[in-house]
Amino acid sequence: MILRILTLLTLVAAPAAASAAECAQSPGKVIELCVSVAQGEARYAVRRNGKELLAPARLGLDFKGEPAARFTALTVAGRRVIDTSWQQPWGEQRVIRDHHTELGVTLTGDTPLNRAVRVVFRLFDDGFGFRYVYDAIPAGQAVEVAGERTEFRPGGAWQAWWYQALGADRDEYLYTQTDARRITLAETPLTMKGADGVHLSFHEAALVDFPSMLLQADGAGTLKAWLMPLPDDVAVRKTGPFATPWRTVLIGDSAAALADSRLTLNLNEPNKLGDVSWFKPGKYVGVWWEMHLNKTSWGSGAYHGATTANVRRYIDFAAKYGFDGVLVEGWNKGWDGDWIANGDKFSFTQAYPDFDLPALAAYGKARGVKLIGHNETGGAVPNYEAQLADALKLYAGAGVSVIKTGYVRPSGTLVDTTGGQHWFADQYLVRHHLHVVEQAAKRRIAINTHEPVKDTGLRRTYPNWVSREGARGQEFNAWGNPTNPPEHVTILPFTRMLAGPMDYTPGIFDLVQGKTELMRRVQSTLATQLALYVVLYSPIHMAADLPENYEARLDAFQFIRDVPTDWEVSRTLAGEIGDYAVVARQPRGGQDWFLGAVTDENPRKLVQPLDFLAPGKRYEAQIYRDAPDADFRHNPVGLEIERRVVTRADRLELALRPGGGAAIRFKRLD
Repeated sequence: MILRILTLLTLVAAPAAASAAECAQSPGKVIELCVSVAQGEARYAVRRNGKELLAPARLGLDFKGEPAARFTALTVAGRRVIDTSWQQPWGEQRVIRDHHTELGVTLTGDTPLNRAVRVVFRLFDDGFGFRYVYDAIPAGQAVEVAGERTEFRPGGAWQAWWYQALGADRDEYLYTQTDARRITLAETPLTMKGADGVHLSFHEAALVDFPSMLLQADGAGTLKAWLMPLPDDVAVRKTGPFATPWRTVLIGDSAAALADSRLTLNLNEPNKLGDVSWFKPGKYVGVWWEMHLNKTSWGSGAYHGATTANVRRYIDFAAKYGFDGVLVEGWNKGWDGDWIANGDKFSFTQAYPDFDLPALAAYGKARGVKLIGHNETGGAVPNYEAQLADALKLYAGAGVSVIKTGYVRPSGTLVDTTGGQHWFADQYLVRHHLHVVEQAAKRRIAINTHEPVKDTGLRRTYPNWVSREGARGQEFNAWGNPTNPPEHVTILPFTRMLAGPMDYTPGIFDLVQGKTELMRRVQSTLATQLALYVVLYSPIHMAADLPENYEARLDAFQFIRDVPTDWEVSRTLAGEIGDYAVVARQPRGGQDWFLGAVTDENPRKLVQPLDFLAPGKRYEAQIYRDAPDADFRHNPVGLEIERRVVTRADRLELALRPGGGAAIRFKRLD
């Protein structure tokens, strides 16, 4: 919904004479981008506040069946400045301003498919995006993209946070911090910090019917787009005309500035689904963590977790403490044996005999609790698609309004109907995931994708795509091979979370789990587990631990019960990548505020101004903080709870212990 149009200035030129270069500036004149054609190449360069930020870098696509095009001319296709605001149906921020300068140019090439390539640039004060539009290719003409020329060339010295792409475990790796020149092939968002403090993050927006873009480095600072290929090594198959996803660069003076950018959402199309008020953000519990702890199993038998009796126990717990849903994994036939290798044996409509779906749905409805569905595919996409319509019909009839999907199979081995083996985010899988989302929307069902294609802001266009995994989450803290180190949750807000919501599944209270080896248990304090509900955004958050562990610490559990998952506004107050993060959020339509702070393995004292609070108002600060002797290594459950009255004129000292954090509710008093 468009709320207001502040300025709309459109200057569309009549066909102009070819020129050597064209430039445009962001609305606040912070960023200047120039695009040029010379020596057969189309290039763009970026300056920020008058200083070179990105050196001239190549543009374009190459197609199979024709030689690499030489670009010979550049023509302005149009210029305009847009300043509008729109509203998310749910999100980390209700009202989002879209203020950008658009420059469209047409590149003239010397090959049939590249003879007229429109490139659209959108410049914001906090970054830019661009996409290629091949609207000169006749309708229905089939083409094969061989590769992409797009480059990013940041000058100077940069530190980067990244992991090696194309690993078997998809995006579920720990980040490493290196000199940017040591990057080989990296997933996006790829975040970098310059010697002068400027931060960059490279990613993409509106990834539809195209493969995921990785970034390949040359060892000297240049990053080149690398597209996940199909099994026959074709990068993309399209029919004309078509447009690519947006290639994006976030730019800020701090890590916090990157985290608060809404550029990626602004580059996506508006909501295509219409009224999605049937989806309600909220919190859930579920039959999940107990399986990772080997207390019960996904497969049938004596240790089966998804039994009617066990699920009723979780429904009772959810109803008692105000949770919206109960996730149930392992309810359906197919889990017995090597289900990763035999994903084609899964049924998505047939339950194990000890799980009564209609009875549990009715039991939950009577108590105000919905079942959250789970569809693990084992990467057998054709098997899932063949059953999808019947499965969605079954779930909708049972009142299931959210489904968690899974694709646990090594990347590069997911299969199609011909037996072709796919990377987890090539064009085939990108199409598949959106197909699931579109079909689910017809049944008023939201999707939470695990082992997903990365988020690129499509939640704006398809607001039933509510969350994803796409990084190392909490389950690694149960497996212990090794568990996530404390710095992991201080890196995520400035890397993975720049893409969109993450279903991290926080809230573990039994941090030791009877284990003595640090690397095999949760490496955080209890206060950190509370803080993650604010620091890591998702419209659906799980209270992931066992019910009995929460009932043993009802004092700490109160914060999880109180914290919402839908926000009026969010502000990243402070942070350094890999060191710490402090985030404040105000509930949608509410007057309170919530704050979360986390640190790495080092103790840290932060003095936080409370100037985000409303002027002239008093708040009760309900503070859940590390005890003085708390430490993720020796005393992870040390927690103190304090209440004090504060105003926006106050400053709070946050004493974060090793692996620690703080979670605060500011409850407005007047």
